[in-house]
Amino acid sequence: MARRKDAGHGGHGWFVTFADLMGLMMSFFVMLTAFSTQDKQKLQIVAGSMRDAFGVQTQARYSSIVEVDGLPTRPKLKHVANIPPEQASQTPTPDENGRERDNSVKLPDDKAFARAAASLRQALQSLPELSELAKQVMVEETPLGLNIEIVDQDGRSMFPEGSKEPFDRTRRLIEKLAGTLKTMSNRISITGHTSASRVPPQPGYGPWELSADRANAVRQILEDQGITSSRLYMVAGKADTQPLFPDDPYIAANRRVTISVIREEPAIPVNFKP
Repeated sequence: MARRKDAGHGGHGWFVTFADLMGLMMSFFVMLTAFSTQDKQKLQIVAGSMRDAFGVQTQARYSSIVEVDGLPTRPKLKHVANIPPEQASQTPTPDENGRERDNSVKLPDDKAFARAAASLRQALQSLPELSELAKQVMVEETPLGLNIEIVDQDGRSMFPEGSKEPFDRTRRLIEKLAGTLKTMSNRISITGHTSASRVPPQPGYGPWELSADRANAVRQILEDQGITSSRLYMVAGKADTQPLFPDDPYIAANRRVTISVIREEPAIPVNFKP
């Protein structure tokens, strides 16, 4: 019986190339479909961050601080409902007139605050020896001004326990922040905060005294760096009455010092006549 010859392997070589082409075309169209669906919220966040970084943000931001690793975030007002066109009035009320006047005054101030916030974040990034400590600083723009929160973390405190004098690394961090604060003319308030504690306070020296002394220590560092005392609006201690995270008053992040650059309207000249 004659042996059957094996079929050759060269007859259908074109089929392998065609299959590769179809696989590539399938991947190409899948990629196009993926890029055609954009996340509008993430796109707005990226656009807002770019405007903030380049100092061209024209609207006051009520939220969207950068989340810091190891710290929980607070709930914020993310969206404000717009007035429907059918409910709008063609005749502005006195309050609307006043709001338009205020916005025209605050617009340059908003840009200055946005540039200051970007400059502060850049200053923190330029400290390679304090890169881990810089994560404990939160810079946030609010309707009242610019807040700089210097907070504690578990295992990494800004002040020794029970002491009013900061660590040397904390002092260097505050000195770096002072460089940007000196470029602004707004008044500054400094507030110290403690977390709730299950340990009884020392007789004659409790959370109120400790928080006030820590705020005063930060004031002294800023003055040593050239910030005049005339710019200081308030130095106070709030103890544990205003926790950063009310859901957990014992958390380490409630121990903090807040440096607030106050948003103020420019002073009216003495001889000004409307």
